[in-house]
Amino acid sequence: MKLSRAGLGYGLGAYLIWGIFPFYFGLIAMVGPFEVVPWRVGATLAFCVILVSVTRRWGQVGAILRAPRLFGWFALSAVLLYANWQLFVIGVMTGHVLETSLGYFINPLFTILIGVVVRKERLTRPQWWAVGVAAVGVATAAVAYGAFPWIALGIAGSFGLYGAVHKHAGEQVDGITGLTVETFASLPIAIVQLLIVAGLSGIGVFSFGPGVTALVMLSGIMTAVPLILFGEATRRLPLSYLGFLQFLTPILGFLYGYFVMHEEMPFSRWIGFVAVWIALVILIADMFAQLKRSPSAQTNTGPIPLD
Repeated sequence: MKLSRAGLGYGLGAYLIWGIFPFYFGLIAMVGPFEVVPWRVGATLAFCVILVSVTRRWGQVGAILRAPRLFGWFALSAVLLYANWQLFVIGVMTGHVLETSLGYFINPLFTILIGVVVRKERLTRPQWWAVGVAAVGVATAAVAYGAFPWIALGIAGSFGLYGAVHKHAGEQVDGITGLTVETFASLPIAIVQLLIVAGLSGIGVFSFGPGVTALVMLSGIMTAVPLILFGEATRRLPLSYLGFLQFLTPILGFLYGYFVMHEEMPFSRWIGFVAVWIALVILIADMFAQLKRSPSAQTNTGPIPLD
């Protein structure tokens, strides 16, 4: 696959938008994480309906809905994506931006583990070293810090599994159609969650004024656009390039959490971050070595397909 300037632009756009998510969700933190996500699902579905109507893709959407097995895979990917969204929003709105950043730094390593467990792939010695260094670092940080980094590991696990399942379900499906089906499948979860929140504390999104309400509704566009851009980038760029671009998001998240939110970084937390960064350097060096030995090889540092 040849390097495409358009593909590079799509990829940069997707990861830069994802990178400003901590700032965006920080603006609506007063609403509450368990109310924001259901509204995010609803707003995303509304935006997708408009896109599907404009691009005349209802036939493709209907074909997936009439295929129980295929729709089942999309439903599973929808649940994993919903879980990832919820964990991310909880992390950002409760002052754990750095932990969400750590989760997305860990994600490539978790992807490798999916390849080992699901695909029975063999790792190179540097890859085993990378996984081991990251595991020791995270475990040491958890023990020393006194708290298990469940948000970081939950984000890495849910997004890694989502990428694998989505790749399996939608490899031949365009981004708009796939996102529409996934969002539709997660709508019942969003409705139930919103009803529970309303029963416990009432609907708060409308009580904070039109500005906050507009920002919450804008989350549909903010969610759909980078996912669509990412889908277009995957069609035009080698996965190795996407793997490098992927690190823009957690880097921006780390900078926001550390320099803007001034989150504490005790020594124990630095242990986890530094260990993961060392592991990523090992992975990148190994990837370059493989590409040098086989220029035509496309190293997969993104989601690993299950099929």
